[in-house]
Amino acid sequence: MLKILDRYIIRKFLATFFFMLGVIMILAMVFDLADKLGEFIEMGAPASEIIFEYYVNFILFYANMFSSMIIFVSVIWFTAKMAQDTEIIPIWNSGKPFSRFVRPYMIAATILMLISLFSNHFIIPGSNKERLAFEERYYRNSMSVEDYHAEFPGNQVVYFRTYTADNNLIHDLVIEQWDENRKLKSFIKAGTAENVRGSKEWKLHNYFERIVGDTNDIVRNGQEKDTTFLFSIDEMATRENIAEAMNFFELRAFIRREREKGSTMVPTYEIELYQRTSYPFATYVLTIIGIAVASRKKRGGVGINIAIGLGIIFIYIFAMKVTTVSAMNLGFPTYLAVWVPNVLFGGVAYILYKNAKR
Repeated sequence: MLKILDRYIIRKFLATFFFMLGVIMILAMVFDLADKLGEFIEMGAPASEIIFEYYVNFILFYANMFSSMIIFVSVIWFTAKMAQDTEIIPIWNSGKPFSRFVRPYMIAATILMLISLFSNHFIIPGSNKERLAFEERYYRNSMSVEDYHAEFPGNQVVYFRTYTADNNLIHDLVIEQWDENRKLKSFIKAGTAENVRGSKEWKLHNYFERIVGDTNDIVRNGQEKDTTFLFSIDEMATRENIAEAMNFFELRAFIRREREKGSTMVPTYEIELYQRTSYPFATYVLTIIGIAVASRKKRGGVGINIAIGLGIIFIYIFAMKVTTVSAMNLGFPTYLAVWVPNVLFGGVAYILYKNAKR
């Protein structure tokens, strides 16, 4: 059962967090609007869509992304303020263990962690789908792909030279069908091809087709051909942030299919999946560090605690960037890349916690 001390600290924790979150998100929205307003006006984006389809989802995405960092700053801020106002000294002088003082922090951190964890996997992806769709209509440059090559499930190898989203046309499409013994079964080439949106139906123009037989091959060619493939253009022409719009189950299935195709983007997608869990759990590590740093009164007041906290955040972000870049470019395991900073800073948190108890 929660005591007066628990309710007091939890209330201060959550109030400080949501206040800081609101201020930071308003500032982020203002800066983003100043940067993109010209493009929105030029593309004729309606004000209602800017507000409800873009900025509501913008706030949800970035608020959740940086929640653990904001939690850290919030803990340092209100804990340092309590220390300066000598609210912590009577708690310690009462003979209660330091862990008793930490308990309400961890309760509040758990509440925020669970909200973030669930949002990361199931709520934010749907929100991102609306935000990214808005950006495609009113902000992003037209998507294009060059020199595409992939092997789809079913031993189907696909090549094309260029694709442009504006006209939905692929140039120089080549599809090879191989059997289990890596012998060519069929071959089809088209000067241009277009995918019927939302389906796996295709229209081929200026095509040449060869079906390998036991004795004789079948050869066909013509100006136009309607056919169906095992894939759509959405599986080949995607932006790097496409994974942001997929929930937990969709992203796992997408990664499995991309791995079967031999896509070089698999580490990027895996990092996106694993970060959705590692970032919320960083809340515990950063909360303990924040308590240890700010719970003692320091010469220089709250400012020195904030400065120390920002320094720790920058080091944490730097460590995360180093490990993720290593995963994408050097073959470092992706699950380790996103968890190593938490483990390292967990060790730092443990040392600081032990020293703070003395």
